[in-house]
Amino acid sequence: MCFKEIDVTELNMNPFTKISRQWMLITAGNQEKANTMTASWGSLGFIWNKNAITMYIRPQRYTKEFVDANDTLTVSFFSEEYRDALNLCGKVSGRDEDKIAEAGLTLCYEDTTPYFQEAELVLVCRKMYVQDMKPECLVNESFDSTFYPNKDYHCLYIAEIQKVLQKQ
Repeated sequence: MCFKEIDVTELNMNPFTKISRQWMLITAGNQEKANTMTASWGSLGFIWNKNAITMYIRPQRYTKEFVDANDTLTVSFFSEEYRDALNLCGKVSGRDEDKIAEAGLTLCYEDTTPYFQEAELVLVCRKMYVQDMKPECLVNESFDSTFYPNKDYHCLYIAEIQKVLQKQ
């Protein structure tokens, strides 16, 4: 586990490709129980004088229970060799099976917050804001029919990036 803490200003990545094309794992829980999910919607930025990440989680996702129950979470980015693992973590529910083990991933912890030994970059985050998305707030009506045919609107999370861990 050769991770080095770096300053967030040292990040050298394109968030548009990193999040939307390479994906990320959102992970929460503790040393007794944790869960993760693949996500490809999100953003990095600055709000309330904090470096932040914005994530979106649908209500039926098992990981949402873990994110809601904990103050901290991690967002992990991987090299392309872990594409199959990320695919699996996006399709299989942790309610039904141990998808972390099945994906061949190894949990480790920053204090008590879980992340993955195989990641190349980890953002250790603390939740700052949570809000359910509301259909009446969608300006473009086609988004409702295109992205929410089941009316399962995402929950929006904004979290402070407290620590950045980079694989050495």
